[in-house]
Amino acid sequence: MPETPHIVSDVMTQTVVAVGREAPFKEIVRTMEQWRVSAMPVLEGEGRVIGVVSEADLLPKEEFREGDPSLYEQRGRLSDIAKAGALSAAELMSTPAVTVHPDATLAQAARIMAVRHVKRLPVVDDLGMLQGMVSRADLLKVFLRPDEDIEEEVRRTVVSYLFPAFSHAIHVNVHEGVVTLRGHIRDTSLISVAVRLVRAIEGVVDVEPRLTGESPAPGGPQDTG
Repeated sequence: MPETPHIVSDVMTQTVVAVGREAPFKEIVRTMEQWRVSAMPVLEGEGRVIGVVSEADLLPKEEFREGDPSLYEQRGRLSDIAKAGALSAAELMSTPAVTVHPDATLAQAARIMAVRHVKRLPVVDDLGMLQGMVSRADLLKVFLRPDEDIEEEVRRTVVSYLFPAFSHAIHVNVHEGVVTLRGHIRDTSLISVAVRLVRAIEGVVDVEPRLTGESPAPGGPQDTG
């Protein structure tokens, strides 16, 4: 069977720049500039994440600097207007923080980012203590995996598992993460299973099944797609 998928702790950055809830506005800006980050977790106590402050939280101060917001803006952007007058991380931060656990799969982390419209996530333990930071770029690291490594895993965990009697006759080719399977098998109902298993392997971009064979006998296992 395919190996255990990578989890967040495999790719996260463990050295994380963060600020305390009392950090003043200019210190936050300086820290972001110094460390070249666009968002930071806000910590309390011994390292519990209580929020996240981002460039988007800081911009209202500049946006509304030259004048008071219109009545329409006052009605529709109460949060931004409040942040325009904020002086500390506690007043600026988005809370509660959108976080992820270190044992979450990369797919789960990617789904959280997509649904919550964030570019990075603080990684926290069960007590909410900061463990690291994971970004979109971190989640894409699996696609840097060499084609040779992917090919070896496909042969070892999929071809040998599903087609033990035909593994010598099935050719596996990987180019730029796209896996092509060629050969003749006995039961074509296993093709869709092979595609699902290969696609689950870390670093696979797509699967092109070019397998031929015989359809299963009536009453036998059916292809569920």
